[in-house]
Amino acid sequence: MADTKTTKSNSSGIRRREFLATGAAALAAGVTGFPAVLRAQAAPVKIGLIHPVSGFIAFSGSQCRAGAEMAIADINAAGGIKSMGGAMIEAMLADSQGKPDIGAAEVTKMAEAGVHGLVAGYSSAISLATSQEAAKTNTPHVVDVGVSDSIVNRGLSNTFRFGPGYGKVAEMAVTNLDTINKAAGSPAKTAMIVHEESLFGTGTAELLSKQLPGIGIEVVDVIKHANPTRDFTNIALQIKSKKPDLIIPANYYNEYVLLARTLRQQKIEAKGIYSVLGGAASNLQFVGEFPEAAELIMDCNHWYDPKSEVALERRKAAEAAGLVYTYEVFLAYNAVAFLADAIERAGSTDPEAINAALASSTWANHGMPYGPTKMVNGQNEGAQPVNTQVQKGEIEVIYPEEFASAETVFPMTM
Repeated sequence: MADTKTTKSNSSGIRRREFLATGAAALAAGVTGFPAVLRAQAAPVKIGLIHPVSGFIAFSGSQCRAGAEMAIADINAAGGIKSMGGAMIEAMLADSQGKPDIGAAEVTKMAEAGVHGLVAGYSSAISLATSQEAAKTNTPHVVDVGVSDSIVNRGLSNTFRFGPGYGKVAEMAVTNLDTINKAAGSPAKTAMIVHEESLFGTGTAELLSKQLPGIGIEVVDVIKHANPTRDFTNIALQIKSKKPDLIIPANYYNEYVLLARTLRQQKIEAKGIYSVLGGAASNLQFVGEFPEAAELIMDCNHWYDPKSEVALERRKAAEAAGLVYTYEVFLAYNAVAFLADAIERAGSTDPEAINAALASSTWANHGMPYGPTKMVNGQNEGAQPVNTQVQKGEIEVIYPEEFASAETVFPMTM
């Protein structure tokens, strides 16, 4: 089992032994107060970050951790938790290794070590496990990416998700696809769904299979693949034989990239690749490394507001630090900032107070294409995905119109 690690804040606190010695001398001299520099630093606020930084989804987990740590650094640099005397945030780090049971075990260890809040765990399966374990101690738990609606539909008063779940994503994906298709004269009439085997891919595929016929698109096949999968040749041949108008992937990063490259290599023609929560379609690393395979792919996914100065400044800072600005980075950043804002308003590390502050949040400094923050049973009802499309090496927002940075290109040409 991975060891939980603690990252100390960068505050210039005085060591306890020196403080006590100085204080005793001052009291002996009849001094009634300490100079400001000698006053005890506020106790740190401990936030646990549990992500899969090893295993088959290590890239995404590492991106989450980086985004979360960026948020902590920014909050501490701005003065920490001001309502608690400028308390610095300490990150407690753990690696779930992509396994729900290990993620849950790390929650137990962190609770024993006095953690005040948790941000976890990238995948839906891990987030289900970590939030369930955190509920045993009522530890505030914010989900950064996990999209399964089961996470927030269990009545856990300690669990909150700032981003949208796959129910909302699938609904908007279908609605926006209908708009895109009709605007082009309805060329797409059939689709094939290719999804990974876990809760995320399976749940997304089930929702789409039910909803696509309602907009006149027949689902001719649904193909499930294992994690990891290192060869998509057979799946590509199945797609080629059925000739769907739309190919709809729902997979994690590595498998998505390999599928897209295989489709390109096999010269499989389709009117569009339209992914839902695609693991690479809204990823600048994929676009940069494999521009031909990525070009004109559409996705309904998490993305920032391209017209927000907050979002643009955070992207600039992340890229200056050598990061690819993926949705994992900004969703994890916002999960930490959302939790820190609640702690600030609670003015306490009492879990009941923090959970109440999270439940009543109207936090707005997120740079996302969201409406007002409104928590209902732990889900931010103001959150929504957007539709993106890769155009000339950049990821552009194409829907909703108020956030759009480019016009849609559809049908695509291979």
